[in-house]
Amino acid sequence: MHDTITVREGGKNLTFTFADINAYHGGGFPGGVVHGLKAMQAAFPLLADTPPERREITVVTAFPGPGGRDAIEMATRVLTDGRLTVDRSLGGKDVISDPPGPYVWRFTYRGKTVEVRIKPGHVREEFVTLGAKKDKTEDETARHEALKVEMAERLLPLPAGDIYVAKVL
Repeated sequence: MHDTITVREGGKNLTFTFADINAYHGGGFPGGVVHGLKAMQAAFPLLADTPPERREITVVTAFPGPGGRDAIEMATRVLTDGRLTVDRSLGGKDVISDPPGPYVWRFTYRGKTVEVRIKPGHVREEFVTLGAKKDKTEDETARHEALKVEMAERLLPLPAGDIYVAKVL
């Protein structure tokens, strides 16, 4: 399915849905939750033939957002266990003017690293512009919130490979 991710803990499969992850996150950044989910969906099949053991995964990302962070954390516990590093230098300054922007993840598992980068066209310029704007008006804040939901609804049904390119490093 396009809205789940499966990992293992102690040899037992654990499957998390977008709804599970978004509830854990609190719902404020659903687009970021989808990006974290899709990044894992793109990477995990290249890391292992079976769902990876969640506590053996290490993540380095340029993505600092709370939705993506919480998606990765819920599935892998990388933040809790100190295996998450945010390194803004992995990405471009802006997803529109300097792709891939922050939408880059490197997942390492049992000696193998997979890098996941967003394909152009999935993050709208209006979203980026409003997200960066200081002192938004009430209408701009409402529009930005609507764009977060729009992104999640637009990307969630897509296969991860339609959104991200994944390659073994």
